[in-house]
Amino acid sequence: MNELDRIADLQHRIAILEDMRAYQELYHLLFDRLYRFSFSFVKSREAAEEIVSDVFIKLWQIRSDLKKVVALKVYLYTITRNFSINYITRHYKHQVVSLDGMEDLFVASASPEELAISAEMYQKVQAAIRDLPPQCRAIFQLVREDGLKYKDVAAIMDVSVLTVRNQVAIATKKLAAALPATLGKRIADSARFSHS
Repeated sequence: MNELDRIADLQHRIAILEDMRAYQELYHLLFDRLYRFSFSFVKSREAAEEIVSDVFIKLWQIRSDLKKVVALKVYLYTITRNFSINYITRHYKHQVVSLDGMEDLFVASASPEELAISAEMYQKVQAAIRDLPPQCRAIFQLVREDGLKYKDVAAIMDVSVLTVRNQVAIATKKLAAALPATLGKRIADSARFSHS
């Protein structure tokens, strides 16, 4: 069963059967990705964890309405984005936020390709990603790290598919320019085979 089918099955079990095990399975399946997504906005581990926990609490509270939700994964990302923006509005109006420890967030979900890159190169990639403008970084991470399709990212970020495509292209160019020639070329080449 692919991930989307699995999520649809869990959604059905939560909405119709009020199945707590299905809810816990969905939580474990998506928590880390939603946490990284929230962190990309709020820049606080504790706040991101609290936000994603609140998202799942809300999900359980509205479980009977889930049968009306067409794409639960997109829906959860959208709620996470909204909760994160609300948090920023309340807490970060004029604060400068440290990005220390950002590399730890990606180690847990490192792909085999990332593991093949030396630690130094990995740090350079992460530094280049951190240097992207906030919206560009969030879109890039949703597409490249979370594997979402452009139309899903557009719905989550409340922008057009063209904006998503352009932001991924901008991010790819900036990363390719910021990194050593061989790795930069690899990133630029991978952009040709992106999700649409």
